[in-house]
Amino acid sequence: MFSNHYHFVAHSPADATDASTLPAMLSILHVKTAEWLNNLDKAPGRQVWFNFWDTRLTHQRSYLARLNYVHQNAVKHGLVPVACEYPWCSAGWFERTTPPAMVKAIYRFKTDRISVLDEFEVDPDW
Repeated sequence: MFSNHYHFVAHSPADATDASTLPAMLSILHVKTAEWLNNLDKAPGRQVWFNFWDTRLTHQRSYLARLNYVHQNAVKHGLVPVACEYPWCSAGWFERTTPPAMVKAIYRFKTDRISVLDEFEVDPDW
């Protein structure tokens, strides 16, 4: 999660043949988080989220590379030296709850060829 976007990797429901439930789930997520943020900032009615893009991952290697990309995103942007130190990312939880050999295997997946819109500039005061 960043100030201007977020990334996540998810599975569609087991009985689904596609990700057609994603827009409804994201709508609820965006409404609830926008209300929470607007309450914090005392800015009722402000639009927080504007759109989303999704990518259907059909190969295990693509899934694992994206999972690594999402976890390493704060490192990529220079916010933290290691992914688990960024408090608004699941990398810490992932590393605590996943067998170490699996974490190591997933973190070896290359992310340099993943094409993702990711325009984020770190605030110099960070």
